[in-house]
Amino acid sequence: MTKKATKKAPTKPKRATAKRTPTVAKKPLLHDIRGLIESARQHVAQTANATLTMLYWHVGERIGREVLKDRRAEYGERIVVSLSRQLVQEYGKGFGVSALTRMVKFSEAFPDQRIVATLSQQLTWSHFVEILPLKQPLEREFYAEMCRIERWSVRTLRERIGSQMYLRTAIAKKPENVVKAELGQLREDGRMTPDLVFRDPYMLDFLGLPQDHSERDLELAILREMERMLLELGTGFAFVARQKRIPVDDEDFHLDLLFYHRHLKRLVAVDLKLEKFKPSHKGQMELYLNWLDRHERAAGEEAPIGLILCASAGAEQVELLDLNASNIRVAEYRAHIPDTKLLQKQLHRAVLLARKSAEQRKRKYRSGEISFGS
Repeated sequence: MTKKATKKAPTKPKRATAKRTPTVAKKPLLHDIRGLIESARQHVAQTANATLTMLYWHVGERIGREVLKDRRAEYGERIVVSLSRQLVQEYGKGFGVSALTRMVKFSEAFPDQRIVATLSQQLTWSHFVEILPLKQPLEREFYAEMCRIERWSVRTLRERIGSQMYLRTAIAKKPENVVKAELGQLREDGRMTPDLVFRDPYMLDFLGLPQDHSERDLELAILREMERMLLELGTGFAFVARQKRIPVDDEDFHLDLLFYHRHLKRLVAVDLKLEKFKPSHKGQMELYLNWLDRHERAAGEEAPIGLILCASAGAEQVELLDLNASNIRVAEYRAHIPDTKLLQKQLHRAVLLARKSAEQRKRKYRSGEISFGS
């Protein structure tokens, strides 16, 4: 018996289906979403930092107020040790004895809660840790406010402190009441003044200049290391030109370097001198500044300001010439930095002499021995 062959039903051909490709978000949409995420992350980090900083301030203030004040030092120390032991068990090593002691110093160094709240929007706890060892209140305030305004990283702050930036600024050489007033103004509206911007001396050791360098060597080295030069000059400086041509009558003069300062909103003319400052340098700079004021100053800008960068300068000579009235600053540059302690000693001496001179002039004004503008 044979099996009958059965016909198979014809199979329908399979329909070709296109492969699905993943949908790619449009670039503007992706960019916007990334921006929202990064902004939220930054806000969370900033809020967390501010909260943590204020916590440390409150802890330090509370300990200082209730434990250490009006008590014997030994008793206070025992209380801090006992308190730390309990806090470490509950909250970790961040509340050890040394940490609590630092928090107390923090509240003592920055006693105004409102100021700390404002600073903590930009400064991290690590910033404050770098500032706390500084002994002078005005110095601490200077670094804190400049750090807030210029948004320094912790590393930049450490470098600024290490290079004695405060003692090198013009503001440090003013009477303390003037320093307080300018720092208060900076805190209130963020307004920078030339005294906060310009320094003396400028540390140019990074240029690697030989001992017998020329003015051209100095200029070329600055141009070669412009990024580091701008860091030494400070935040806000922008390079404009080198050997800026200044045509007057039938003569051409050339300004070594021209910068613009965003915060001061003015051009900054820099004249390089390898020699000691001379009175004739003032006249040359005045020519540059008057020409820039007439031909280069844009609407809304302040009058140009000059910086004569020289090998050395006599303090009395600079004072008698009343250079500030002409918008001219004189500063020394150091191609080779001396020992840190020696530099600090020299800067402290310069600050004391400048303040003493200012006080003497003030007394003479009051007694009528000299008049303003003399």
